[in-house]
Amino acid sequence: MLTDCKSVRVVEEGPLLRVELNRPESGNALSGEVLTDLLKVLHALQDDTTIRVMVLSGNGEHFSQGGDRAEFPALLSEDPSGASLRALASKAERVCAALSTLEVVTIARLQGDVIGAGLGLAIFCDLRIGADTCRFRMPELGLGLPPAWGGVLDRLPAEVGQAWVRYLLLTSESFDAEKARELSILHSVVSSDRLDAAVDRLAKPIARRDLAAIRITKRMLNARANAAQLSMGGHFDAELLTSAASRASMRVRRGGR
Repeated sequence: MLTDCKSVRVVEEGPLLRVELNRPESGNALSGEVLTDLLKVLHALQDDTTIRVMVLSGNGEHFSQGGDRAEFPALLSEDPSGASLRALASKAERVCAALSTLEVVTIARLQGDVIGAGLGLAIFCDLRIGADTCRFRMPELGLGLPPAWGGVLDRLPAEVGQAWVRYLLLTSESFDAEKARELSILHSVVSSDRLDAAVDRLAKPIARRDLAAIRITKRMLNARANAAQLSMGGHFDAELLTSAASRASMRVRRGGR
């Protein structure tokens, strides 16, 4: 499908597409480059009439340790107006919007750290399978940032519930795979050595189902999910995010917390 992506590896297996975040040296941090490559893949998928299932995974020890923390201060240093940072935030929103409107079934294969923006990316997938060694956290508030990445604050309550989302965001508490399954963040938990087999057992039967039926079902599910999110109102504020990121970057440069 695509061969020019540097930070994302794409493998097509007939009606099954495997998309792998491929920056293990950074914990698969969701930098602007990664988001750009994801957008390329997702936009190509929107026009594809053969793919039924996409499996999203991360190369290396972790699925994703979240946003690229070095990128925020670098962007603000290059462009103190915050325009570059707002463009990055907008790109994250476009990735999640594309995921939430795809008419193929999306499966997140999770291992290791699934942190912040990494959890946000995973929660926009239809189905989520994780290794029993997964660790989850929404650390934004502890870093002095609002939990605005990709519109995750609209999506999370629909999947997890308002009370638990409030708790996870305000405490920045980490939790394990079993807790994630209890919260419906994970649909299934398996040992690390069984993760690939479990994903294939889920993905391959779906990939054999009628293409039109899959697309119509996804269209119906997407319409319901997006209507529910719209009824909650938008929470993303680019100006607020830029201001908070600027203050957080100043604290990091001073060695504070």
